[in-house]
Order: sequence, then C-alpha cells, then structure tokens
Amino acid sequence: MPHAAPAGFQHGLTLDAARTIADATLAKGRELGLAPLTVVVLDQAAVPKAVLREDGASLARVEIAWGKANGVMAMGLGGRELLRRSTAMAGFVNALSDLTGGRAVPVPGGVLVKDADGAVLGAVGVSGDASDKDEVCAVAGIRAAGLAPDTGDPA
Repeated sequence: MPHAAPAGFQHGLTLDAARTIADATLAKGRELGLAPLTVVVLDQAAVPKAVLREDGASLARVEIAWGKANGVMAMGLGGRELLRRSTAMAGFVNALSDLTGGRAVPVPGGVLVKDADGAVLGAVGVSGDASDKDEVCAVAGIRAAGLAPDTGDPA
C-alpha cells in the first residue's frame, strides 16, 4: 500500500529527486575536475533531504553548503540575489545570518529548486570549489531531476 501524506502536508521534493540532485551535482563536479564537493539538498521545510560530502572535501563544507541552501530558502531568493543584497544591505544580511544560527551564506552555490509552475520545492547548497563553479554543479543536479533552478539571476 503506498504511503499517503497526512492531511495538509505536501511531499514537495521527493527523496528520489533529492538523491538525483545530489548525485548529479557531484558528477558534474567530477566532469569539470573541481575540488571535492559537498552538496546539501533541503526540502520545502528547509530540512536536509540529502547530504553528500566527497572524500577529500575540506573542513566545514557541510556547514557552508547548508548555509548556502538555507539562506536562499529563508529569503526565497537565489544566491546571486542574496549576494547583491548583502552588498547593498550588509547589516540586514548579517542579522539574517545571526537569526539562522549562521546558516545564511549569501553567495552563488545556493540555488532554489522549483517545479514547472514556479513553486519552491527546496534548495541546494554546494561548497568545495569557487562559488561560481559550485553553482554550475547545483544547476546541473537540479536539471538532472527534471526541476528548475533559480540562481537569483534572470534566466
């Protein structure tokens, strides 16, 4: 018998989609020859759905990736827009980081995951290489799952 969600709860980002995103993100990093990556996939409640840390990834990469994903979920904006806002409103973004226990890292590599209708299903954070390269991998992972990435820049 298939599992039915309790009344009022939506599944949003499935475990299968989160696994596809995480695996494809790391595969893109290997394809590009990047430093070892860490990927965190959060669901619509900003709860970790998948966390993978490649062998050789440096210290604190899980926390950084989680901060990238959580920051975009907290504000509903992709990492590039958060970066722009951190420059324009540094005090606000510092307060956001404090309010989230340090889990708001406003740089590329934090990408919202959306469905075909634009509904936010979760977020991906990637850390390990340059932020722009981390973002390329997150976008590839999200697309591999058949979902739409939102980096904070116009498509």
